[in-house]
Amino acid sequence: MTLHILNPNSSRVVTDGIDAAIDPMRAVSPVEIRCHLLAEGPAGIETQAHVDGVVLPLLAQARTLEDGASAFVVACFSDPGLAALREQSRKPVLGIGESAYLTALTLGQRFGILSIKRGSVARHIKTLGAMGLLDRLAADRPIDLGVAELGDSDRTFARLTDVGTRLRDDDSADVLILGCAGMARYRLDLENTLGIPVVDPCQAATAMAIGRIALARCS
Repeated sequence: MTLHILNPNSSRVVTDGIDAAIDPMRAVSPVEIRCHLLAEGPAGIETQAHVDGVVLPLLAQARTLEDGASAFVVACFSDPGLAALREQSRKPVLGIGESAYLTALTLGQRFGILSIKRGSVARHIKTLGAMGLLDRLAADRPIDLGVAELGDSDRTFARLTDVGTRLRDDDSADVLILGCAGMARYRLDLENTLGIPVVDPCQAATAMAIGRIALARCS
């Protein structure tokens, strides 16, 4: 049995970054963990059209993996197809955006989100409104870099540090959420630099999925 982490974009760099971020969890997982990219997906999911466009191929990919699956993680912060995959699959399905928000609630009173571009903010606000969490949001600030640009380590970390400092000092966020799976590699360094908890969505969702698998084995 396998915990499948489904990256709905076609970037090998992003997928490898997700795999590296969750690698320490393999030691505590009761099942194998595998990360997949979506060949039909865009190089990065940055617009609502991208979000909508990957749902059907993502569902098709998950359908081929269903028989050997213990759980699925949708590894895009906008959680594309999350409700549809929960309807389709008999297994636990976690979205990294939803999991990150729920994890942040256990780490602080008000969370800040580090988004990729300004267009992402409206999608996040819509989700938070549906979840009833807007009162816990300190602010959502973009770093104004696209998914492909996140591979530039020096530039990305400088932007994350600058925007994260503003979220902490100006917006009174006491926990930060990385608003893209492509930011996974920067979590620990950013946490050490800013001195407040930083949530990586892929790690948060993987941890929840492992918990769901463990609970199923206790029943």
